[in-house]
Amino acid sequence: MVEQSYRDFGIHVPGNANGEIRVSCPECTPSRKPQNQNEKDLAVNTEKETWFCHHCGWSGGLRQNQEPHYQRPEYKPTGLPQNVLTYFANRGISEKTLSRCGVGYQEPKGKSQGAIMFPRYKGGQVVAIKYRTHDKRMWQSKNPEPCFYNYDRALGSGSDTLIITEGEIDALSFVELGLTNVASVPDGAPPVTAKNLEAKFKFLDDGLVEHFKYFVLAVDRDEPGQLLENELADRIGRHKCYRINYPHDCKDANDVLVKDGAKRLHEIIAQAKPYPIDGLYSTVDVREAVVDLYDVGLKPGLSTGWSSVDQHYTARTCEMSIITGIPGSGKSTWLDALTVNLHQLHGWKFAFCSPENWPVQRHIAGITEKIIRKPFACHTITAQRMTKEDLEEALRIMDQSFFFTQLQDQDMTIDGVLNVMQAAISRHGVKGIVLDPWNELEYHRPANLSETEFVSESLGKIRRFARMNDVHVWIVAHPTKLKRRDDGTYPVPRLYDISGSAHFYNKADNGISIYRRDPRKSEVEIHVQKIRFREVGKLGQVNLKFSKDCGVFLESVGKSSDQQQIEAQEEDPPF
Repeated sequence: MVEQSYRDFGIHVPGNANGEIRVSCPECTPSRKPQNQNEKDLAVNTEKETWFCHHCGWSGGLRQNQEPHYQRPEYKPTGLPQNVLTYFANRGISEKTLSRCGVGYQEPKGKSQGAIMFPRYKGGQVVAIKYRTHDKRMWQSKNPEPCFYNYDRALGSGSDTLIITEGEIDALSFVELGLTNVASVPDGAPPVTAKNLEAKFKFLDDGLVEHFKYFVLAVDRDEPGQLLENELADRIGRHKCYRINYPHDCKDANDVLVKDGAKRLHEIIAQAKPYPIDGLYSTVDVREAVVDLYDVGLKPGLSTGWSSVDQHYTARTCEMSIITGIPGSGKSTWLDALTVNLHQLHGWKFAFCSPENWPVQRHIAGITEKIIRKPFACHTITAQRMTKEDLEEALRIMDQSFFFTQLQDQDMTIDGVLNVMQAAISRHGVKGIVLDPWNELEYHRPANLSETEFVSESLGKIRRFARMNDVHVWIVAHPTKLKRRDDGTYPVPRLYDISGSAHFYNKADNGISIYRRDPRKSEVEIHVQKIRFREVGKLGQVNLKFSKDCGVFLESVGKSSDQQQIEAQEEDPPF
């Protein structure tokens, strides 16, 4: 038996506590109103090592072999006072429905408020009671048995489909329509911060779901409701579940009943759609997207800022591009220039993991040159250095649009880097991710994976990351050592030449090789070697001119003043 502590359940018990104490309940406190978040409703018996929440009814104990002890409350329903009947009438629920479902009322005692009582019948016996005041305070009877509300009536409905709601009033709304095949979860939706969900979903073991083939999940359209829906679907089986869509101004079934009437609520149930199964789609699921694609056509990606490159390669989200080239050919420099172009033309934001450019300030300095189009340092006599004002302007532009990582060695794993990039996407709206170079990530390859297996698994993970997060990921990868030709030059590297695996070609959406035939010249060849989707581009070669002064690439057509300046630099290697 594994020994457990209160902290395993999120319960904070002082070390010197004895007897029965009261503490905050980790299950219901996070979802309560701010003024009630200091309430100590969880009674913890330190001798028996058990606990019970007097607000949400959560109970448990540290002894794993301890049999649950449920306490059946006494329940003698009485006539409902007029103010309660009026309350339900305003919610579209009749006195007849309330009577059928045994709804009762607890009269005020002393300073305590009166409360509506929702009894949970199972096998003809009341196994628990949920209480609700006019200001939505809720609690349950002591040691309640986890069980669906409306269990007996749903079981006797004769239907093969069970409608599951988030609360008792939503269940009563369906009963008002004449539907008895409905049941409510006993504790509502769990807060999104809840832990120990196994205890929260213990009611699924009450036997009711075993009597139905299909399930309509009629929960609230808010974040806790979505958590509840997902958990129910996963535990019951997504292939058995259906979901409903409420009108935009209705959050639950009772809202529909009140605002649009019983007929509309009937229609919504009849229009329930199969719960989506990850990775499985029918034509109906994507019909509108296909029609939209037909109407607007297969659009290319965004302009790279070079019209000649655009004829062969454009950039769009949900894709992964591999960039390769001989060391010193300018792979990283061209990619930095591309990110500046995409930001200036389309407003894209970027996050970089570029160990070869660390420290980060050196990388930032290089990008400022491409933004201002002046050199950062006094390393040339052919161009004027950027001013301090120029630098401040470049840094202002970069501050909200370019983000950089400089991780510790132990964090330079695929998962570690993607976690940081996920944060950049969520916090800053990043659209482009640059990983440069690949071998820095490969360094942490697990011992149980071959290099080929690691490359295949990692590139698949990165490509899925790009598609799920609507971003473009560029990966810079070095080729293996190439064989010199007779004239002393190297051939143009291919994606298949990248060290490690042919998966760099197979899994890439796009592949580009950056190449210089003569290190003394400024001409740079952009070889587009793979395009997965024809609307994005086509295979071919583009020539650009590189300015070493400010690290920009220009079209290799005509002779602008910039290009004439470049030719004056060509006695020295541009990189």
